[in-house]
Amino acid sequence: MPYAGDHSPEFTNFQLTLFEAEWRDLYFFLESHGYRLRPRYHPDWEPSWKRKNIEFYEAEDYIQFPVRIGVMDATRISNGQLVYLKEVKSASSELKILSYLSSDELRKDPRNHTIPLLETIQHPSKPSLVFMVMPFLRFIDQPPFETIEDVYECGEQVLEGLAFMHEHRVAHRDCAYKNVMMDAAALYPRGFHPVQTRSLPDISGSAPVLPRSSVIIKYYFLDFGISTQFNHDGHPRLVVGRDGLERSVPELSDDVPYDPFKVDICILGAFFKQHMLDKYSNLDMIASLAARMTSKDPQLRPNATEALAEWRNIRTQTPPLQRFWRIKPRDETFIASVFRDAISLFASMQTAGVRAAPSQPL
Repeated sequence: MPYAGDHSPEFTNFQLTLFEAEWRDLYFFLESHGYRLRPRYHPDWEPSWKRKNIEFYEAEDYIQFPVRIGVMDATRISNGQLVYLKEVKSASSELKILSYLSSDELRKDPRNHTIPLLETIQHPSKPSLVFMVMPFLRFIDQPPFETIEDVYECGEQVLEGLAFMHEHRVAHRDCAYKNVMMDAAALYPRGFHPVQTRSLPDISGSAPVLPRSSVIIKYYFLDFGISTQFNHDGHPRLVVGRDGLERSVPELSDDVPYDPFKVDICILGAFFKQHMLDKYSNLDMIASLAARMTSKDPQLRPNATEALAEWRNIRTQTPPLQRFWRIKPRDETFIASVFRDAISLFASMQTAGVRAAPSQPL
């Protein structure tokens, strides 16, 4: 990896990479627009562990952002919100689609689960580029799901968001695990570090995390780099291309046109299989739907509205005690299962009882 300084291995993280140096040069520009990069990227940065007489790995400014060209974390100065900066071409379809889905009118719709575009900032020296500013999100299972209801809530929001996008003639085409994430800010009352996500922002200790059931979590679609928006509802609405994270979709082709809306359904079906059904043993109630969503024949897959209706039906038909039961990892031992079931029984009875209890007249 190239470094903006000494190239020897022992200087890893002690010097900025060339990738990081580009962000360092933008520090004051971004600050003037209301966003502050971490201390590591200040133009006058010197390793803090040298003056504090601590081990380098104890210092926050030792931590690099994972190398992804054109992206970086930052803090919104006005409110302390952790955000994500992404450099894109101002004429890109990604920016056009996300700007459309983040319009004031569409943002008012509660079914809209596309990541909010907080603002765009023109690059100071590259006229063809802008920075998209978005909330900093986490993977849907970090921290892990705790109950079946957590999974139900996630799946319903994701399918609701997909149905909303399809209603507005947008096919995501890459809605796999890394591009469906959650706003977990409410789970972390003291915040978290954008790279060492289990740590406090200053990495002085572990970041306290609240139970998922105690806060409202919203799930979002992001990365519209290969998405397509159609200008009308007529047919055919077809595309070509094999790009994307999920490689199991059978009809992907560079030559034979296919329906990208059916591809979205297949990708989410694979998402449910890989990150829910394959990981947990007591989610069989969604197996049939996931199987139909991933049918090899695109015509046999439900559309997004149909999949959402079926998911909601499964959720409402599940008894409250079962919905608030813990999810069971498939690699869990028998002894651990018995112990955790005892704890879950008590917790789920309390939760289900509270949520099912009728309101008392005043």
